[in-house]
Amino acid sequence: MPGPPPDEAPADRSAAHQAALGDVLRTLGQAPFDLDAVLAAILSHATRLCHAERGFVYLRGEDGRYRHAAAIGASEAIIEFNLAHPLVPTRGTLVGRTAIERRAVNVPDVEDDPEYTYAEAKRLGGFRAMLGVPMLREGEVVGVVTAWRDEPVAFDPDEVAIVQQFADQAVIAVTTTQLLGTIERQRIELARFLAPEVAALISSPEGAVLLAGHRREITVVFTDLRGFTPFSESAEPEEVMQVLRDYHRALGSRITEAGGTLERFTGDGVMVFFNDPIEQPEHAERAMRMALALRDDVATLTEGWRRVGHRLGFGIGIATGFATLGRIGFEGRFDYAAVGSVVNLGARLCAQAEDGQILLSPRARARAEGRATVRDAGEMTIKGFSQPIHVSGLTGLG
Repeated sequence: MPGPPPDEAPADRSAAHQAALGDVLRTLGQAPFDLDAVLAAILSHATRLCHAERGFVYLRGEDGRYRHAAAIGASEAIIEFNLAHPLVPTRGTLVGRTAIERRAVNVPDVEDDPEYTYAEAKRLGGFRAMLGVPMLREGEVVGVVTAWRDEPVAFDPDEVAIVQQFADQAVIAVTTTQLLGTIERQRIELARFLAPEVAALISSPEGAVLLAGHRREITVVFTDLRGFTPFSESAEPEEVMQVLRDYHRALGSRITEAGGTLERFTGDGVMVFFNDPIEQPEHAERAMRMALALRDDVATLTEGWRRVGHRLGFGIGIATGFATLGRIGFEGRFDYAAVGSVVNLGARLCAQAEDGQILLSPRARARAEGRATVRDAGEMTIKGFSQPIHVSGLTGLG
């Protein structure tokens, strides 16, 4: 007959309960986090302590259906059946009724329950008594923990309370899994815009300090395609998108290779900076090496574009100077950005560059003195700057 043995003392039962909870907590704290292991530990202890023959965990999916996530004491046939039949919440199933009522459902004998209509589950399981406990998070049922007995004996209040505590631990496990999934998606999303090591830093405790704002010398690189606006106005949309895909693929590869931080990606215009958030003593040289490689890559692309009638060029501006960096934006939409005159200067130099030309600011040139091969481009009057700027054209890097 199921239920606690008649000679089981309350103190012994409580000690076993606490030991089981401790085991689940240790499993929760293991790294790497394993949801399957946590749910298996929860079911193992819950069914043992409430004297049930088998147990299941169902988790709610985005479509509102509840899907089999874990089992103990169940045959392969039952597990396969559960996996193949997600449950829509109805009163005809234990999981559905528990989800609808948002409270524990304790059925002493399924044969005497007129609402239970899940005949195939009953045939496969051969159960009589059943208990469903909701996994509640902020009032929402994110899953259901169930326990089943082969004999028609109701679960007593203490056993229901035990399963409820384990259901609460299951909620923590599911929430942790979802948070880890969110963090991983954010890392992947960051990695689309930043070098992988930069993405890792930004999502770390040290990155939180950087996001708050700081000042640092950086080297800024601006690039854009010459003649892109008239091209986009006259070409077919599919042709414009293909050109941008080819161009962005080349840019992305070189930015990642050089360890740059992509700050701005607007059509044919790109802004990348170096020396933040990871410090790079040779930041100006990195920027120049990337620019030279990009110039060669895009030259190959523009040759192909010209063969099909698209006349496009490519210009680059590089400036070195101090900027304030950190998070800007509003709740729900933030960017990591650099603000300062060095950004304006890099953008202006890019606008002034001719097709295939890489223009350097005086400080950028000085930073790579002895390694960069340059050609004097003279003084330029640049909007936003009161004095003319002595500009150099980068031709190579030793």
